[in-house]
Amino acid sequence: MAAGNDGKVRFAIVGTGLMGIEHIRNLRLRPDAQIVALCDPVAKSLDRAKAALGDDANSVESFSDCAALVAARNSGFALDAIIVASPNHTHHEVLAPLFGTGLHILCEKPLCTTLDDARRTANAACAHTERTGGVFWVGMEYRYMPPVAEFIARVKGGAVGKLQMLAIREHRFPFLRKVGDWNRFSRNTGGTMVEKCCHFFDLMRLIVGAEPVRVFCSGAMDVNHREERYDGERPDIIDNSYTIVDFANGARSMLDLCMFAEGSQNQEEIAAVADRAKLEVLIPDGDIIFSPRVGFAAKKVERNHVEVDQHVLNAGHHYGATYYQHGAFLAALRGQGVTEVTADDGLRAVAMGIAAEQSAREKRAIEMDTVLR
Repeated sequence: MAAGNDGKVRFAIVGTGLMGIEHIRNLRLRPDAQIVALCDPVAKSLDRAKAALGDDANSVESFSDCAALVAARNSGFALDAIIVASPNHTHHEVLAPLFGTGLHILCEKPLCTTLDDARRTANAACAHTERTGGVFWVGMEYRYMPPVAEFIARVKGGAVGKLQMLAIREHRFPFLRKVGDWNRFSRNTGGTMVEKCCHFFDLMRLIVGAEPVRVFCSGAMDVNHREERYDGERPDIIDNSYTIVDFANGARSMLDLCMFAEGSQNQEEIAAVADRAKLEVLIPDGDIIFSPRVGFAAKKVERNHVEVDQHVLNAGHHYGATYYQHGAFLAALRGQGVTEVTADDGLRAVAMGIAAEQSAREKRAIEMDTVLR
């Protein structure tokens, strides 16, 4: 792995909107990383990103597109890794000039917004790694929230027994405004079940340890964005849904999403129920609750709190996850760890989201083998 004389991995941030700035703030906390370039066609976004860099902005180069960034690297500009945080529908185009360069790439979720683009991108990402050794990683922050990571480890370690049911609830605020209002339309996002919920479908596969066979989603846009118009066009994104997923190993999972519940005490709640116990995790409370099956009248509930450094919490909106994901990504590109979220993981999360969107529209269950053929 190439790095500067000081051992720091040199990063470029492609897409300097809200998530790009979160990556900037978290990378600045790491002594083993340095941001050397920003890439975005929107000048105001670049200005906000430079403000987030503070004094470091003076030593950072700016580019309007990835082709120019790659050309600069080919001419000697020192660069080791790229974080792609551009709008969802641009990922396949943004990534194209990066493949084959040997750069290490972390691409934010969703991998792409259509199955064809996601499949082509996943194939190109695998070839990139095989031919150049460049790591390709899909950004799935929810895996790396410290309380959620502890929850996952305990479930997969057998603390609750044989998992049968996994329930995920996200009750949160509406989608924020983005540059050009791109996130108001499913053609740009892939739909809410792809854009937002691929995180949760990824968690389901990871925790259950099996592939989905069937998806049923009931959802609609019932409260948010109904009065909004953009060039006369009304948004078309789901703002609430229930989704049930059947898995090949007999387990089932459920996602309860509401995007007009910003007053909730906890934005995310995950519960795993197995044959010996139930385990829950609450975000942002940071608590893990263990409830063994000891009889109706003899409850023995254990509640533990997972502490997270306040500087890490303040650096983003994902309960410290971005910082810890950066650590795992850096370990992988140094050969000290594996790629924990692969291009195939990203493809499969998109496929589950596409199945959920189709199910909500057609009001029927979707067999996954009709989606991922």
